Amino acid sequence: MKKLALFVMANSLVLLVFSQSNYDHKKLFDPQFYPVAANEFRSSGGEPGPKYWQNRADYKINSTLDTAQHKVTGSVEITYTNNSPDNLNFLWLQMDQNIYKEDSRGSATTTQTGGRWANANFTQGDVIKSITVESEGKKYTPEYKTTDTRMQVWLQQSLKPAGSKTKITLSYEFVIPEYGTDRMGRLNTKNGWIYEVAQWFPRMAVYDDIQGWNTLPYLGAGEFYLEYGDIEYAITAPANLIIVGSGELQNEKEVLTPAQVSRLSNARNSDKTVVLRSAEEVKDPKSRPSSANLTWKFKIQNTRDVAWAASKAFVWDAARINLPSGKKSLAMSAYPVESIKKDGWQRSTEMVKASIEHYSNQWFEFPYPVATNVAGIVGGMEYPGIVFCSSSSIGGDLWGVTDHEFGHTWFPMIVGSNERKYAWMDEGFNTFINDISTKAFNKGEYAQFSFFPEDEMIKSVFNEKMDPLWATPEVIQQPNLGIAAYLKPSMMLHALRDVVLGPDRFDKAFRTYISRWAFKHPTPYDFFRTMENVGGEDLAWFWREWIFNNYKLDQSVAGVKYNDNVPEKGASITVENLQEMAMPVTVLVKEANGKQQRINLPVEVWQRGSEWTFNVNTTSRITDVVLDPDKNLPDINRKNNSLNSKGF
Repeated sequence: MKKLALFVMANSLVLLVFSQSNYDHKKLFDPQFYPVAANEFRSSGGEPGPKYWQNRADYKINSTLDTAQHKVTGSVEITYTNNSPDNLNFLWLQMDQNIYKEDSRGSATTTQTGGRWANANFTQGDVIKSITVESEGKKYTPEYKTTDTRMQVWLQQSLKPAGSKTKITLSYEFVIPEYGTDRMGRLNTKNGWIYEVAQWFPRMAVYDDIQGWNTLPYLGAGEFYLEYGDIEYAITAPANLIIVGSGELQNEKEVLTPAQVSRLSNARNSDKTVVLRSAEEVKDPKSRPSSANLTWKFKIQNTRDVAWAASKAFVWDAARINLPSGKKSLAMSAYPVESIKKDGWQRSTEMVKASIEHYSNQWFEFPYPVATNVAGIVGGMEYPGIVFCSSSSIGGDLWGVTDHEFGHTWFPMIVGSNERKYAWMDEGFNTFINDISTKAFNKGEYAQFSFFPEDEMIKSVFNEKMDPLWATPEVIQQPNLGIAAYLKPSMMLHALRDVVLGPDRFDKAFRTYISRWAFKHPTPYDFFRTMENVGGEDLAWFWREWIFNNYKLDQSVAGVKYNDNVPEKGASITVENLQEMAMPVTVLVKEANGKQQRINLPVEVWQRGSEWTFNVNTTSRITDVVLDPDKNLPDINRKNNSLNSKGF
């Protein structure tokens, strides 16, 4: 219910609008925020403490791709290092291929609800043929049990703390699903199948200082949480296939033709895209070495995962990436001839190069020797040094998905947050940096794809049924995930950068967060502490309203009154906060004589209640008072953001 009081006097204006406010300043500015004190593992300032530790997993994989059965057979040797202070009596591994089994938890839940991550068909998942453990010179077959997408391996002797190692070797096989939860799969093109292969070997679960073993099952929407280490892997496949993968190819002269070796050398020194295998060569047998099978060998260091793709249908090109340190990397693209269209995949490498160079200069240098974009059945999915994007994407859509998936290099490939719990820390942070890179790409060619949501979108983002950011991906309702994991956290960071801290302070704090937690495992509270300590602001109110609750923002102009009823003596303006969220206030005041002024009020004006009155020096009659004139805030009702002379 609203009450309106209007008083008009000579040469003066008093206009007061009283509204029912939902704002509770004591709740928003509650002084208690952090649930636990900092410790020797994670500092109060937001950086790893003097005794911070994380375990390590190094992998050596030998595998074979059977194109007749669409099957991968492999053997993986895992060297696991226990850097924790605890004795480990058992280990947990992730067996993510088991999501495609008919009786999996993912099939019982995600597949039943449908959507992007639903399994189209079922497989037998990871079929384990053998498992051995080698520790302290003793080799044995351990007791183990697989539960859905997790395997527990019991050790005969506990793995001691502070750097002890054990070696686990598993032999396994699985059938590549045609549609693998939009993260992997295979696409049949006119020149052959494109295999995009991920979650393809047993990987160690994370044991950390927060909860010990992290064993949330893989259900589809929630992504991954992985240890870092070095990975060497080999793939034996028919010789007519081109294989691209995470890291650097170690034996190019064995698997490429002399012409391709030469072209690859040229690409390493070219800022323009160099074709390694043309569309015309795809059907030419001479474009591949003449043998039955070839083994492709790759290596990547300090990584949490690897993925690869293979096809006899690939057109393949590459160009040099220039990094700020002076180092060079290589942008690559592999795609079928069907993807060559106007502004199609023949521009992919140009886009990869621009994306990697931008993020390297803006935030943190790209750490891998190669960045490869693969066209296939997957709409968009990221892995270290390689991403899978839709083969049908063109133009702005191709740029958007390429840039987004490579943006994930920074979140979560470099900054290794727990994606299975906190989607907003990788998808949302990535969406935010994508907005900035899109404005920069090719002088803003696709800048229209970088936007701040319009009024109707803001109402959708802050609707009553929207899930808060503080929710695991599977808890968030499927229709809400695009907002709660991607759009809203991006809006949050824009608001923090543009309104609360300013670009200089924000960028310094954000870069510090990335560098502090590069190749480590931050929690949300490590992020909060870093942004506050480096940015120089207590932001508990900000995290409380944006992340932990679904608060809304509605600022309004409640009243204007001239001092002594004389416009030339100045005026007092009253603003009101009508919803639970509070943000700083920017007020634009326009006068009849053409004078304009902006008043920036800090968020602290809302610490004592829902109304604030302030004085402004005026020299003539006020014609307009406008809140948030640049529309930087997600105000759900802009109709009450202004008063003008027509309403006086």
